[in-house]
Amino acid sequence: MPEWYDALPPRDLSLTLRWHTEEFREELRRWCTSYVGPVTAMEQQKLRGWATVWRVETTDGVWFAKQNCPGQQVEIPLMATLAEVVPDRVVPVTAARDGFLLTPDQGDVFHETAGDDVASWVRLAREAAELQRALLPHHDRLLAAGLTELRPEQAADYLSARVEQYAELAPGDSRRLDPEVADRLRAHLPVVRRWAEQVAALGLPLALNHNDLHENNVFDVDGRLRFFYFGDSLVTEPLGVLLIPLNILAERLGADAEDARLWQVADAALEVWSDLVPMDELRAALPAALQLGRLGRVESWVRCQPALLDAELAEWGPVAAAWLGTLGAEPPVGVSRPPSDARRRS
Repeated sequence: MPEWYDALPPRDLSLTLRWHTEEFREELRRWCTSYVGPVTAMEQQKLRGWATVWRVETTDGVWFAKQNCPGQQVEIPLMATLAEVVPDRVVPVTAARDGFLLTPDQGDVFHETAGDDVASWVRLAREAAELQRALLPHHDRLLAAGLTELRPEQAADYLSARVEQYAELAPGDSRRLDPEVADRLRAHLPVVRRWAEQVAALGLPLALNHNDLHENNVFDVDGRLRFFYFGDSLVTEPLGVLLIPLNILAERLGADAEDARLWQVADAALEVWSDLVPMDELRAALPAALQLGRLGRVESWVRCQPALLDAELAEWGPVAAAWLGTLGAEPPVGVSRPPSDARRRS
């Protein structure tokens, strides 16, 4: 069992507490000035336990400066790597070092420029998969940047470890997994192993999993989608990245697991891998891959929770356990595929 999930990480408020101080503001101003010249205005755009984001203005333009909590600091070297190897598929990077990320303003996010129709989600899914394919030759560099790798064959052990860790927390701890849910998940381990076997049998290469893929984490620049917000990222099998977009779209459409519109979005991504595995096999394994994708969301919160202040922990503490609990939920798309004529309706 990999050492990185032997135990929950200890609490670390070293950055979170500083984000509320004038000292931090001045440190950030000096850092930004060293890359873009004198700063004329700074405004904090986001302050959460897992990250702070500032809008930074100079006489030459606008940038966004970001610092992640310790558990999400991997985004800094990762963005430096992505900007080097796939510069046309991610936001430009002005600087990524010293624990800070600085990127130039890209305008409105994709949700604002493209709307919320199915065609936009189709494009998002397809170009996200194309990003994964473009990064396959750079797998070692993703790991060197510090990304966590979670292979399908590790899924059951990972789930078992996290269930025990969250179930053993003291009563009253907001992160604690309810004993009844823990028992249900222990009984569910054979199912998770079957999912893992089905997904692993596809033989797809491990790939970058954005792990929070939606229309507010991407820009449309000159006809190409540029992705950002990679703090939650992992290296996993490639299909689980569709969990978040399909969940969001299903909720917005009021769609069930056999809705043709959801399969239209899913197929846009699956087609990118269809030269390696036949489409029918990819479709058949997708529901299992989406279920395994829930473990990626657990891991994201495992990394964020140590940096939460007391009030934030009261609000966000239950989320990792909640994601664990969704392992018994139905996937956003089901095991059957709608007829081809129905699939063309949007």
